[in-house]
Amino acid sequence: MKKRILTFLTIAAAVGSHVDLACADTETDRLREALRSATLQTRQLEDQRTALQAKLADAERDKAAAKAQVDAAKAQVRQVEKQHREAVDEFNKRLAERDETLEKWKSAYEEAATVARDKDAARAKFEGEANAYKASTKGCIAKNDQMLKAGRELLKQYKSVTIGDTIVAHEPMLGLRRVEIQNRIQDSGDKILDQKAEQ
Repeated sequence: MKKRILTFLTIAAAVGSHVDLACADTETDRLREALRSATLQTRQLEDQRTALQAKLADAERDKAAAKAQVDAAKAQVRQVEKQHREAVDEFNKRLAERDETLEKWKSAYEEAATVARDKDAARAKFEGEANAYKASTKGCIAKNDQMLKAGRELLKQYKSVTIGDTIVAHEPMLGLRRVEIQNRIQDSGDKILDQKAEQ
């Protein structure tokens, strides 16, 4: 019986050990499974962390590139604004110079127009005077011709006077011939005076 008890105890110990062993194996398996699961989760989390770090690095690079582009765009905008201001200043300067030149040309034109008007007035005056002188000259020439004709007639009458005419002209009694001669002299003098040029 001792032997049986011992056997039973041995079996019980073996079964108990086996049960303990089975329980221990189950617990170990569960722990191993938990460890595997934790390791897998750790790897996944590590992979996610690496991927997120890569994304973060990409985002940082993109941010730096975008910042560089923004800085370049701001610099370009400042440059364009500067060029625009310079262009506006240059345009305003040229506009002021053009206005100044235009004023000079305007002044010169008004001066030239005044000179031209004065010249035209002087020319018109001189033309009027020239026309008056031409008309006066024509009148003088006509009167000169008439005076010359009257002088020739007078000279002709003077040449035709004879000694008899001179004696008759001084005849003291009636003086008819003298009156006739004086009338002729008066007519000739009138003809000459009628041809006097007037201004």
